[in-house]
Amino acid sequence: MKIDGNAIRPGNVIEHKGGLWRAVKIAHTQPGKGGAYLQVELKNLRDGTKLNERFRSSEKVDRVSLEQKDYQFLFADGDMYNFMNQESYEQIAISAEDIGDDAVFLQDGMVVVIEFHEETPLGVSLPDKVTLEVTETEPVVKGQTASSSYKPAILENGLKVGVPPFVNAGDKIIVNTVEREYAGRAD
Repeated sequence: MKIDGNAIRPGNVIEHKGGLWRAVKIAHTQPGKGGAYLQVELKNLRDGTKLNERFRSSEKVDRVSLEQKDYQFLFADGDMYNFMNQESYEQIAISAEDIGDDAVFLQDGMVVVIEFHEETPLGVSLPDKVTLEVTETEPVVKGQTASSSYKPAILENGLKVGVPPFVNAGDKIIVNTVEREYAGRAD
């Protein structure tokens, strides 16, 4: 579907320079000389490269709609991750390269959203928060207050995050998958 260059919004997927790109950030700019334009930061859905482009309202761009389906994570086999469609029970395998750094958060049975373009899987969207166990952390230093002084901790998936002083090894915590940081204690 063709849209005006100034109609791009964050999250939109467009076809540009022979590839599929997701708009990450946009900024409307109106310089003193010349016409207004939209400065867009784009991220390639295939290789993750970023690109900054200017689009004028007179330009037309191809907006692509992606099909989103719920899949359940089954298991990892080498550098391939296997998922099952929750409705048809069809299984697909996606490479670690296509999933990227988010693969560390995948847990058995986790339901994720996989985006498809013309039956080709492009990416995996994880839940915003996951529960993980702290495997290693430093002991509390006496006199250290609970105010914004975080200590380093290593989680069961190998990720390092800052946690409050009251969190100990063996505790389960909630981690924000987007920001990759401590979000709270798990019940």
